[in-house]
Amino acid sequence: MSGPTSAPAERPVTGRGPSFLLGLIGAGIQASRTPGMHELEGDALGLRVLYRLIDLERLGLGPEALPELLLAAERTGFAGLNVTHPCKQAVLAHLDEIAPEAAVLGAVNTVVLRDGRRIGHNTDAWGFAEALRQGLPGAPLERVVQLGAGGAGAAVAQALLGLGVGELLLHDTARERAEALAARLAAHGGGGRIAPAGDLAGAVAGARGLVNTTPVGMAAYPGLPLAEELLRPELWVADIVYFPLETELLRTARALGCRTLDGGGMAVFQAVRAFELFTGRKPDPERMRRHFERLGAG
Repeated sequence: MSGPTSAPAERPVTGRGPSFLLGLIGAGIQASRTPGMHELEGDALGLRVLYRLIDLERLGLGPEALPELLLAAERTGFAGLNVTHPCKQAVLAHLDEIAPEAAVLGAVNTVVLRDGRRIGHNTDAWGFAEALRQGLPGAPLERVVQLGAGGAGAAVAQALLGLGVGELLLHDTARERAEALAARLAAHGGGGRIAPAGDLAGAVAGARGLVNTTPVGMAAYPGLPLAEELLRPELWVADIVYFPLETELLRTARALGCRTLDGGGMAVFQAVRAFELFTGRKPDPERMRRHFERLGAG
């Protein structure tokens, strides 16, 4: 991510609309554009939205602090929380209700706090699907290799299956994690179309698309998530990392002639759905995209 962590200083004063206190729990999130997107869209809709970062890295905490953080958020009047790495799976044990799409994925990125209950949702799958539809129209989906099978990877895999991928091969440094995700999604409509990738080189050689859902490429984890020689011009390449938007993977792939998709679209569209869950108001996706771009330029 790049850009400021909240809306610009010239943010206008809103009217007397409803107020919403929101937050993001994760590690190394200071460059997130999510606060600014939510606050600016609140302004546009006449709402008072205040969005705060709860950065585990800065606080010296880990996912084991989630019970304390969730309770503090409830007691201080938060309407909801977004959840990112490394908490999307760990948060499940601390919720009162889990929406069906999040239960299937085994990962939550949005927690609505309402009437004394914690309700977990996942907006990442819809966010990635919309980003791919709009950012890489007509991308061939016969065989796709996905790197990473964690919380974000689960959502992207579900999105790819929903988009009609013929064969989805999952590769994770922890093979058992790829096997578990493949089995879970196979049991929910992905049967026969999803499997762990045994040999990564062989899988990529026969693929039409490649998606990185690992943190490799983030500012804190620089580098490539696979060997450069596995890339070739016929592949389309997507990365869900958006800090920075131009990851080493995308830069390398583009130089080879690949069609590429950065993580900005998924970041915007998952926020669109989360905003509606938090506030009950429908945001304008195109306006939220402009917020995202404006924050990056700031």
